[in-house]
Amino acid sequence: MPDTADGVANTATTQVEVRRSRRRTSTVSAYRDGDRTIVSIPAKFSRAQEREWVQRMLDRLADKEQRRRPSDEGLATRALELSEKYLDGLARPSSVRWSARQGRRWGSCSLPEGSIRISTRVRGMPGWVLDYVLLHELAHTLHAGHGPDFWALLDRYPRTERARGFLEGHAFARDVGPDEGADDELGDAPG
Repeated sequence: MPDTADGVANTATTQVEVRRSRRRTSTVSAYRDGDRTIVSIPAKFSRAQEREWVQRMLDRLADKEQRRRPSDEGLATRALELSEKYLDGLARPSSVRWSARQGRRWGSCSLPEGSIRISTRVRGMPGWVLDYVLLHELAHTLHAGHGPDFWALLDRYPRTERARGFLEGHAFARDVGPDEGADDELGDAPG
């Protein structure tokens, strides 16, 4: 029998939909779907077990999301860790903060102050992408332009090319609709 919506509850910030499944015997899963959280549980669970597991799964999702969206303090701490690991601790920004005013940039570095701003659009992206954006701006505290010395620093990070590709794909999807650009020839791609 397919999963069925058993109940819908509202929490302070999200709507929770509980789906009971006869196919599930012991596992519980949860995911976000827009403003809703879907929690799938075994059909045999009592109402008390349902309440317990819904709260457990909401707590797990909130914890996971918090780790993916660090505070300004967490961002600054991560920047220093990355500087130590990949830049020999040479990059020491005066501040590192999230910014909703980055426009089309992923991040920026103000020289000579050495203050770094990371676009809030990066929040929720994979951690390795955030690390790349932080390292990119940290490298700017050591080299203002995008010359060979700058890229040599970024080449120390093993996921540089992968992160750049991710960001380019994200920007393309944002700037070009799903049907636009489909007929472009491969030779026309910027690069």
